[in-house]
Amino acid sequence: MITRSTDDSIDICLFEAVLYTGISGEYIDLMNGYFQLVIGKSGTGVRVFDATDGCAEVTTGEITEYLDRNRIGYDILAVNEAVKKKGAEPVYFTQNKVNPVREQYVMTIAQDQMSVSVRFYPPSENVSGGEPGQLTDSKEVIGDLVLKKIRFGVDKDAIDNFFSNKEYCKDIVIARGKLPRDGSDAVIEYKFGTSKKPRPSLNEDGSVDYHNLNIINHCKEGDLLAVLTPADMGDYGTSVYGNQVKPRSVKVKSLHFGQNVKLSEDKLTITAEKSGHVSLQDGKVVVSNVLNLKNVDVATGNIDYDGSVAVAGNIASGFSVKAGGNIEVKGTIEGAVLEAGADIILERGVNGAGGGLIKAGGNIVTKFIENAKVVAGGSVNAESILHSDVQAGTEVNVTGNKGFIVGGHVIAGESINVITIGGEMGTTTRIDVGVDPSLKVRIRDLMKEIGEENKNLQQIRPTIDGIVKKLQAGTVLAPDQAAYAKKLMAMKAQLESDINEKSENLMELQDTLSQTHNAYVTVNGICNAGTVITIGELSMTVDKAVKYSKFVEKEGDVRVAPLD
Repeated sequence: MITRSTDDSIDICLFEAVLYTGISGEYIDLMNGYFQLVIGKSGTGVRVFDATDGCAEVTTGEITEYLDRNRIGYDILAVNEAVKKKGAEPVYFTQNKVNPVREQYVMTIAQDQMSVSVRFYPPSENVSGGEPGQLTDSKEVIGDLVLKKIRFGVDKDAIDNFFSNKEYCKDIVIARGKLPRDGSDAVIEYKFGTSKKPRPSLNEDGSVDYHNLNIINHCKEGDLLAVLTPADMGDYGTSVYGNQVKPRSVKVKSLHFGQNVKLSEDKLTITAEKSGHVSLQDGKVVVSNVLNLKNVDVATGNIDYDGSVAVAGNIASGFSVKAGGNIEVKGTIEGAVLEAGADIILERGVNGAGGGLIKAGGNIVTKFIENAKVVAGGSVNAESILHSDVQAGTEVNVTGNKGFIVGGHVIAGESINVITIGGEMGTTTRIDVGVDPSLKVRIRDLMKEIGEENKNLQQIRPTIDGIVKKLQAGTVLAPDQAAYAKKLMAMKAQLESDINEKSENLMELQDTLSQTHNAYVTVNGICNAGTVITIGELSMTVDKAVKYSKFVEKEGDVRVAPLD
């Protein structure tokens, strides 16, 4: 226990783990350290009590904030001395005797409005026989909450518990909001390969095994092709003010599909309506049947087929094959045009003879490319590229026994992996990475289409609004007016549907484009002088041969780095 003398000193008879509060005449186990204002004959001071193990100590800053808040002058050195000294003996920081200071608290509302806490401070003690500070009560605290319009999650038990067992200089949560439950993005799981980065295996002699590419996805009627897990929108929370708190935004997706595909009634699964090849084309799941041909020449003419095309022989110069799915050619190709919605596989390679075009929405795998123009939405894989214009949305891999790129211009959105670039005679060879021209064109076209459809929508909205107002007012439309209104409503619904679908596609394309900033060129052999390497907007011309290196963008320039 602690007894007081009449000369402002304190006699300590027992000062152990249990301390006398000096307020209610009770003994309590203290947690945080705390302080109390003391008014005596010598002036005004402060008594600082130590914290129990592991609890927060009183700081000089907290005491001075308290004194400033109550407009009490002080000597900061004396206050700091009290903090260092601790114990039942007060340290006086001014000779002025202040009026009694009531028990008080600081109420703090969290910045996110999800909690309210109070920190109580004891009333002043007058050791010279004067009046102590007044006590507060739970009604005052609750009234303050009402005044501040805190109406949700008030914990009256926590408030009452303080007044039953007072602990000062401790943050006590007296109101809690309800946190929102964050949801999750929608997820589409495709039950077939969608990668645009095939990795053909090599035979023992170093040539590419074109028979085991595993990039064409066969399916049977009734096969499950895709499953949508819808977005979980989450649940709203409530702030201590009673306001709704939104969960984080989530990405909403839907299944898109084309020919020979069936969408379930709940719009969560896609299945094949017939057997064939399944592929992902511009975000749509499409099943293509297969047209088998011996050759493409004067006997067949040009081929334009919705499904996939397999040619066992050759494609003659000047002819074209267009397929909605894949194109497979086992023979030779020279000066022909091939366009596929999905992948193109050429077992013997292509010689464009200065003309023709090989274009795939997916990947292109071929033995060689010579004097040809080749464009792939995915990757291009070949053993050699000679004097050709090659563009790939993701990567170009030139491997195998030869593994060279000589002359021409090769572009890839992400990376180019090659053994040899350029010729010993200084043949100009241009290599670009970090740029996907087709992706940028598609983004630009979509933005233009969305803009035009929004414009059309805005033009018909006033007329539709006028018709709606007439109907609400009880006006009966003439037959021709009713037919016109029905036509406008259908047009509005179609425009809104198109805008939503194209906006979703635009967001996915923009996400893809933003992921191509870490582009690089890997040379597993030699890069000869005369080669121009461009990464994004930065370029360098190789002035002397570089071996076993990686070209990367670093510190605003194209740099040569060692292989990983």
